[in-house]
Amino acid sequence: MVVDLSKRLGLALGMNSVECSLNFNAITLTTICDERCITTTRDTINQSINVNLLVQIQQIVNKTEATVDHNELIDRTTLAFDELDKTVYPTWLVSLFVGASCAAFAYLNGGSWSITAVTFIAGMVAMFTRIYLSKHHFNPFITVIVTAFIASLIGATTYYFDIGNNADIAVASSVLLLVPSFPLINSLSDILKGYVNIGVGRAVFTYMLTLSACVGIVMALVLLRIQHWGF
Repeated sequence: MVVDLSKRLGLALGMNSVECSLNFNAITLTTICDERCITTTRDTINQSINVNLLVQIQQIVNKTEATVDHNELIDRTTLAFDELDKTVYPTWLVSLFVGASCAAFAYLNGGSWSITAVTFIAGMVAMFTRIYLSKHHFNPFITVIVTAFIASLIGATTYYFDIGNNADIAVASSVLLLVPSFPLINSLSDILKGYVNIGVGRAVFTYMLTLSACVGIVMALVLLRIQHWGF
């Protein structure tokens, strides 16, 4: 989609040719206009997906392609990009819904209401921690380790206080927010579309995130001296 939108926008703005190369952490864009070649490279630090921004960019590209008068086309397009709505959901709201989703998984797995409540608190606190660390530019693997540790720590309280019918459900459901589903799906999609480098990079990144989550969970269980855990 990045390659397609870049080429469409460049051709709509009057470029003779637009070539885009993607890497895991960078984008290289080459434009040719009036026999002049301009190449630029940009880092892609943020790997998250903002569907709202994506839709706005697609609308800008569609409007640019539909415009016949090219006199003010570049200025209008630049202004449209400057006015992009970059607002995101507040942290407390995201944490609330993530905690509710983890609690729903715990309930569907047969957990009692007390197990569901503990899972809700663990998921909410863990997501709040993850967003906080991400905003302060912590290493993503360290962020996942700390998040998994906190989630497992809160979920494992069901062992010590004998809460609910199955403490394993609380621990397992509390860390479901760390499952890297989107990067894993995107890595396979990229490889199938011919973008092998970025696909392999995303796959390795996904496996490292999974390993980091496992490290955080094991650290919490070792600290609490829980010798047996699992279904």
